[in-house]
Amino acid sequence: MGACLGACSLINCASCLCGSAPCILCSCCPSSPNSTVTRLIFTVFLLLGVLVCIIMLSPSVESQLHKLPWVCEEGSGTSVILQGHIDCGSLLGHRAVYRMCFAMTAFFFLFTMIMICVRSSRDPRAAIQNGFWLLKFLIFLGITVGAFYIPDGSFSDIWFYFGVVGSFFFILIQLVLFIDFAHSWNQRWLCKAEECDSRAWYAGLFFFTFLFYSLSLAAVALMFVYYTQPGACHEGKIFISLNLTFCVCVSIAAVLPKVQEAQPNSGLLQASVITLYTMFVTWLALSNVPDQECNPHLLTRFSNGSGLAGPENYETHWWDAPSIVGLIVFILCTLFISLRSSDHPQVNSLMQTEECPPMLEVMQQQQQQQQQVLGGEVRAFDNEQDGVTYSYSFFHFCLLLASLHIMMTLTNWYRPGEARKMISTWTAVWVKICASWAGLLLYLWTLVAPLLLPNRDFS
Repeated sequence: MGACLGACSLINCASCLCGSAPCILCSCCPSSPNSTVTRLIFTVFLLLGVLVCIIMLSPSVESQLHKLPWVCEEGSGTSVILQGHIDCGSLLGHRAVYRMCFAMTAFFFLFTMIMICVRSSRDPRAAIQNGFWLLKFLIFLGITVGAFYIPDGSFSDIWFYFGVVGSFFFILIQLVLFIDFAHSWNQRWLCKAEECDSRAWYAGLFFFTFLFYSLSLAAVALMFVYYTQPGACHEGKIFISLNLTFCVCVSIAAVLPKVQEAQPNSGLLQASVITLYTMFVTWLALSNVPDQECNPHLLTRFSNGSGLAGPENYETHWWDAPSIVGLIVFILCTLFISLRSSDHPQVNSLMQTEECPPMLEVMQQQQQQQQQVLGGEVRAFDNEQDGVTYSYSFFHFCLLLASLHIMMTLTNWYRPGEARKMISTWTAVWVKICASWAGLLLYLWTLVAPLLLPNRDFS
């Protein structure tokens, strides 16, 4: 009996992967709306590509690939990078990241084009979005294999600028996610404080606001200590000072009486989150300054056991703190895009998500009642027959930007140069600084827009 049930489960899972029916019809899937399951699986595709990139950057994997003649040409030897020495395997690792991320970008661009103007699950293209997972995985695998056959030439140089532009917009998307998260957090705790008539919720809001501002000030102090020098590093000093000034300005604007009157849910909690994120982006920008005196991340000096620290003992440090923190923030934001619910208004507006219709709420209640009565697992249901709950095309476009952003993050925003050198440039610095300024302007606009456009509903 158990063997029969196991066989039936395998058949159901196989039909979920290979059949034309959406994955929501399979009992092997969790009891969730098909829109959530689909977003989550596409995010798994993205994270799988990120995992491959991380593996390709591993020194042990690089040493094995270095032995393959068709991967690393004879006579390439070693290349000098940033006055240090790094073997061809590490260069190969970054070349692999560029190609892997190119494959992910091409995959999500394909679905961005296919899913334009899908209105409901009755559209035949909706079945492609919500099913055929094995076929989509094979397509993803085929694009990845093809990407590694792209000739070197100027591919890395050109693709670097695609990554710069895409990462710029994804940084802004991250900021929107943080604004929405802080807004929902503040609104939820204020409602609980009013319902429970307890000051504990207000104390919690004050604590986290104070914590975020304290972390921001600590970040400013550390950046001045480690990324500036007396009589030098004037650009870094200007960037830190300007962003600190701008953060103070938006914090003051968030608590102005007219702004509070137009937006009662606006407050210092959102401003503190934006301030902390701005300092984070500023830190990322300073970590790309192409000046060894002003950037401790360019080179890592290590001792070979003899106590000597000559030029031959320099090693390029790829996995530094900015890259690790940036990777963690990237994963959290990507999962938030995939698992966000309808109570996040800014994300719903960004993703063109509609509120849950009454008929869908009734269907969800019926599913829950059926599950309670039967005591078993209920299949995920189609919640998009009357209209999609999110824009398919724009969702894939966000994952496309995420692919470009993770490419820049894993390569520390280094630009491929001549003789396969990876060099830090001012391009990465200015892109991140401009992204922080654009983010602050975007947040400031959310504060003053109700005052400038009183006839529009910004609730």
